[in-house]
Amino acid sequence: MEAEGGTSSGNSSNSCPEGDYNTVLKYLLLPISFSLLFLFGLSLNAFTLFFIKFRTKHWTPFTIYMLNLTVCDTLFVLMLPVAIYHQVKDWPFGEPLCKITFFVVNANHYGSILFLSVISLHRFIGICYPVRSLSWNSTRRAKLVSVGVWACVLSSQAPILYFSGTEKYGKDILCIEDGGLLDDFLVYSSVISVVMFVLPFMVVMVCYGLMLRKLLEPSWGSGEGQQGLRAAHRTKQKALKMIIIVLMTFMFCFLPFHISKSLTFCLDLPSVSPDQMTCEQLDASYIAYQVTCLMLTANSVMDPILYFMAGQDFCKTIQRKKQKKNSRGLTERFELGKLTQINRASTVPFDPVRHLR
Repeated sequence: MEAEGGTSSGNSSNSCPEGDYNTVLKYLLLPISFSLLFLFGLSLNAFTLFFIKFRTKHWTPFTIYMLNLTVCDTLFVLMLPVAIYHQVKDWPFGEPLCKITFFVVNANHYGSILFLSVISLHRFIGICYPVRSLSWNSTRRAKLVSVGVWACVLSSQAPILYFSGTEKYGKDILCIEDGGLLDDFLVYSSVISVVMFVLPFMVVMVCYGLMLRKLLEPSWGSGEGQQGLRAAHRTKQKALKMIIIVLMTFMFCFLPFHISKSLTFCLDLPSVSPDQMTCEQLDASYIAYQVTCLMLTANSVMDPILYFMAGQDFCKTIQRKKQKKNSRGLTERFELGKLTQINRASTVPFDPVRHLR
């Protein structure tokens, strides 16, 4: 998808015809898949934003980080219709919107990575250093960290506004990320991938490795009484759920995309001769890149699941609603039973003999 990291693809576009399977993928399968992800992602993230804003009574650092993560995913999803249109048509919106699209998509993509890393680090400190976390895990500090993450993301993605642009290929006008400056952009993209993806990914892996070792210790959570053991068990369940979801997001959504993107840009370098690659290999690299773009977009669906499964506010709210509904039903049945007894008593005929007894 060109509007989500497309390249000039000079080697492939000039020497190889477009195959039938490539046409089906580009004009049918990918647009349908992206459209479904747009609908699911927008619905889930809108519901998450609504729940955090209007149903959260006690705000925690986790809630603040999840709010920022949901904002990243929502803005990312809102740009999908433009990218879907560009999947099947040339770019009709002009160069300024092309630059803005790439800037918003990349900023929110890397914002999601950093906020997932911050959430992982926050949970790591709470589990491995519970006493120290009392001073670190405050809502004020979480707000400052969120501002810092946004400043880092926006400043690091500002060069996208310089690189990206439109170029004409035959009769088509494409919105491409490198803007014809492929050598310089490859250096910039490599640095960004290392700083904004590889390093956070390593931090997440280290945090989760230490968390798992701590959670598997027999002494963890013991000596706190029966109520303390139940609380420790709930904390362990939340932590394990978060570890699974975040690792799946990094391994399934982010890692394949960055590997495929790097390979695609390397194949487009002028130093790589088209004669060195067969058309089948070039088509395979194009298909792999498009599929990994699709996997990247799935991140906007997985992040709300992280909040619903690892966040206690949502579960507690649902439980409170069920309890209120059950108690209201019991009250109504009790009052209905009393009313029925009264009605039955009022309809019993007067028996003077029974009354005298």
